Amino acid sequence: MYPIQFDKLKEECGVIGIYGPEIENISQLAYFGLHALQHRGQESAGIAVNKDGKITYYKEMGLVQEVFSDTVIQRLQGDIAIGHVRYSTTGESFVTNAQPLVVHYKGGAIALGHNGNLVNANQIREELEDHGVIFQTSIDSEVIANLIARYNAMPIDEAIQKALSRIRGSYALVITHGQKLIGVRDPNGLRPLCLGKIEGGYVLASESCAFNVLNAEFVRDIDAGEMVIIEENKVRSIRYAEERKALCSFEFVYFARPDSIMDGQSVYLSRRNAGRILAQEYPVEADMVIAVPDSGTVAAIGFAEESKIPFGEGLIKNRYVGRTFIQPDQKMRELSVRLKLNVLKENIKGKRLVLIDDSIVRGTTSRRIVDLLKAAGAKEVHVRVCSPPVKFSCYFGIDTPTRKNLVGAVNSIEEIRQMIGADSLGYLSIEGLMKSIHIDGQGLCNACFSGDYPMEVPKEGNKFLFEKR
Repeated sequence: MYPIQFDKLKEECGVIGIYGPEIENISQLAYFGLHALQHRGQESAGIAVNKDGKITYYKEMGLVQEVFSDTVIQRLQGDIAIGHVRYSTTGESFVTNAQPLVVHYKGGAIALGHNGNLVNANQIREELEDHGVIFQTSIDSEVIANLIARYNAMPIDEAIQKALSRIRGSYALVITHGQKLIGVRDPNGLRPLCLGKIEGGYVLASESCAFNVLNAEFVRDIDAGEMVIIEENKVRSIRYAEERKALCSFEFVYFARPDSIMDGQSVYLSRRNAGRILAQEYPVEADMVIAVPDSGTVAAIGFAEESKIPFGEGLIKNRYVGRTFIQPDQKMRELSVRLKLNVLKENIKGKRLVLIDDSIVRGTTSRRIVDLLKAAGAKEVHVRVCSPPVKFSCYFGIDTPTRKNLVGAVNSIEEIRQMIGADSLGYLSIEGLMKSIHIDGQGLCNACFSGDYPMEVPKEGNKFLFEKR
């Protein structure tokens, strides 16, 4: 059995850390924080709590609300909590690969949650195995944990810095050890991490949207190449590496919740800007603008505002389907789209539609959606994509297929238009995307569009030994 391969890219996890010796039921707060980050990973969830250096944890396959019962939450008592939601993208998926990872070693016990992907994990794992290190999982997060344990004679912050000097790739980490909660963001800042203040303590999270549910005040983003150590209710900052900022631009296109702020920029406003710019770059005569819910909705509003074409609903998303595991034959793939999306026939019949989507990766889902709309009576379907064509694989924690399976890498725009059955097709330019985000172009990674990677990456065809988170 295989999971359905939808058109969308997948960002594979979210992390949260809460420091609060004065907070009752800290695991409950971590639970609510993970709920807010559920969109970043729907496969497994876990929480680890630290009480005077003793770590207890629980993790299981499933959504946050499926994994944690009141009984489990009540058992997880501590002063510090870290949590993780995960979406695996390659290889087999088992609870042993769920996070946080908890490791007992000579220096004590650590719990670690990781969002990202290491590009030199194979090399380090082989080196560690040659020295007798045993691995319990197939995820590269364990490489980080084992490197930290290797430097057990050092204070934990120095051991972490020593481990970080060995790894390359993307990582946002939350770690607890002793009386400390530690957050780390990679030197490129590829994956997001931010700091919030809560009554009685502090919060670290992948996205600021988690602060809203916890009634926490946003303090700032963790900088690229920065480690923060929270202890005795104080925050200490260490710049362990030179900043080479390259935040993943796809966070703004698709991954992040629209109510999050990343590196000073509103995700909602960036998507609305993208829709406006897209309308300028690829205008069209039509009767209504509709979105592929939910990630295309905000951009569709921006497109409608700029083009003066009314925004309306054409597709309704079934929010209770969840993950669908069925045989990947053509009939079942088509059924999976119908399970997730229903057409409002009365609203689109006889109309010329502008369909806004966030991305087209393989092209299969786009084709099925266009077919559904036309079968329901749409006169024309003009597809507009609020990101550039995805032409290159990502090596930093996003599930993109090899280039030969990326429709944008092997087909022209006109060929893609014909393939998906649209009456016209337009993609947002790279320049338009950068402008929409309002962050210096030097501070964003757009490698999946341009092939301009912020670091050396494996050559196409070289497989990772590990599962990507």
